[in-house]
Amino acid sequence: QVVLVESGGGLVQEGGSLRLSCAASGFTFTGYAMGWFRQAPGKERDLVARINWLGSSADYTDSVKGRFTISRDNGKNTLYLQMNSLKPEDTAVYFCARCISSGTAGCASPNYWGQGTQVTVSS
Repeated sequence: QVVLVESGGGLVQEGGSLRLSCAASGFTFTGYAMGWFRQAPGKERDLVARINWLGSSADYTDSVKGRFTISRDNGKNTLYLQMNSLKPEDTAVYFCARCISSGTAGCASPNYWGQGTQVTVSS
């Protein structure tokens, strides 16, 4: 079965950095685009970044452009999110998701989710 396990979250001061990882198993990793989403308390789950199957195309929500970088290692079946210059408004639970196709358009409605990892940025 499809399993996605996030790690790397934690508490960090404003301006700091964290690197999230998502270990994927149970499916052909190279067959799918992947995405990172986040959900703050009382808010909806929103797309943060997405990347195509090869890692050659990625895009970001405006609020994280220039600060976050999504990447993937297809040899290790792992997705990453490097987060720099963190702000208190980045505080949320971050989820890894498998998109429904190899291209990033398939990330509009992911069909598998990890359990999430908490990121807290203090001011």
